[in-house]
Amino acid sequence: MAAPLLLRNCRPLGGAATDILMAATRIAAIGPGLEAPPGAGEEDAAGLLLLPGLVEGHTHLDKTLWGMGWWRSEVGPLLIDRIEGERASRRGGFDAAGQSARLARDFLARGTTRIRSFADVDTEIGTAHADALVALRETLRGTLDIQVVAFPQSGLLVRPGTLALLEQALRNGADIVGGLDPSGIDRDPKGHLDAVFGLSEKHGKPLDIHLHEPGELGAFALELTVERTKALGMQGRVVVSHGFCLGEVARAPALYAALAEAGIAVATTAPPSRPVPSVRAMRAAGGRIFGGNDGIRDTWTPYNTPDMLQRAMLIGLKNEFRRDDEIAWALDCVTGWAAAACGFSGHGLAVGDRADLVLVAAETVAEAVVAQPPRRLVVSHGRVVARDGALLG
Repeated sequence: MAAPLLLRNCRPLGGAATDILMAATRIAAIGPGLEAPPGAGEEDAAGLLLLPGLVEGHTHLDKTLWGMGWWRSEVGPLLIDRIEGERASRRGGFDAAGQSARLARDFLARGTTRIRSFADVDTEIGTAHADALVALRETLRGTLDIQVVAFPQSGLLVRPGTLALLEQALRNGADIVGGLDPSGIDRDPKGHLDAVFGLSEKHGKPLDIHLHEPGELGAFALELTVERTKALGMQGRVVVSHGFCLGEVARAPALYAALAEAGIAVATTAPPSRPVPSVRAMRAAGGRIFGGNDGIRDTWTPYNTPDMLQRAMLIGLKNEFRRDDEIAWALDCVTGWAAAACGFSGHGLAVGDRADLVLVAAETVAEAVVAQPPRRLVVSHGRVVARDGALLG
C-alpha cells in the first residue's frame, strides 16, 4: 500500500487553496495547513486547479489502432459497413490485448482513473477480446479501474452461437452484458431484449445497450427497454448508449421522463454528425446522463483521443453550453455523473472518497474543459502515477 501523501496548496474545483492528505488509497483530510504524518510524501500544487479523477464511460479499448501506423479507411457509410469492415480488418491478425493496454495507459496519463470498455464477442473471435480486457483489468487493478462489457458488435440473434459466447464471456469474468440495436441489427426487438435481459438477470450483471436506431424505431426500443427494466426491478442497472433518437423525435420529453423513472442512464459521445440526447433535458427530467469517447482511432473512426477533458469540451459544444456553470455540467459528464451511472463507488473530492486526483493549470473548471491543459499531476489510489503527461514506472 502506498505511503501517505500530502498535496499542498491545491484549489479543488477552483475553490480556495487548501491541502489534501491521502492515506490507504483514500482522502483522509482536507484543510489548510495540514501536518504531514511520519513517512508521508509531499507535493506542492502551487495553486493549481484540482479535479477528481476522470471517468471514461463508453469506449472500445479492444479495437483501437492508437499508436499504430495510419489505417486507410475505405469503409462504406452504413452501420453494417463499419461492422463488416472491422471484422475483415482484424482477420489479418490484431493484438487486442496489447492495443487495449496501450490505450488504457494513455488514458491514465491524461487523468482517467476509471473506464467502462466494450469488448467484442462474436463467432469469429469468440471471447478472446473480452478475456483480454478481463486480464488487463486484473493487471491494472489498484491503479486503473476497468469495467468490461461483453458486447455482440456483429449482432446477437442474427449470428447463431453468439448468445452462448456472451454467457461464456460473463463466466470468464466480464462485468456487464452488452446489447445492440434490437431492431436495426437483429431485426427482432423482443427476442433481442429477452436474450440480453435474460443474461443480466441470470448472472446478476448490469446491462448496457448500444442504441443507434433513429427516430421512432429507436423510441420504440427505448420504450421496450423501460418496460423490461421496471418489470425485472433493474432500476439503476441499465444504460442506453448513444440514444440518437432522443435528439430526433418530438416526444423526447416523455421519453426522458420514462428513462428517469426507470432509473436508466444515458451515455452520450456527442458526435457532431448525429442528433444527440440533451444533457439539459435529461437532467431536468431527473435522469442521469454521462459521456464517453466511443471508438478511438480505429476502423470506425480516425478521430478521438484518450482525453476526457477533450470529450467534456465536445459534449459542451454539442449541447451549446456557453455559461461557466453549464460547462461545469460537461465536466460532470466525465467525472461524478459518469462514476455514479457506471457504478464506480467512492468518486469525488470529499473525505473518504478514493484519492484519484488530477492537477491542471487552469483558473476555473470551465477553462479546464475548454482549454484542456496538460495534466501536471495524476494521483490514483493515493499515489502519483503520472507527471506532466508521462506515466511513472
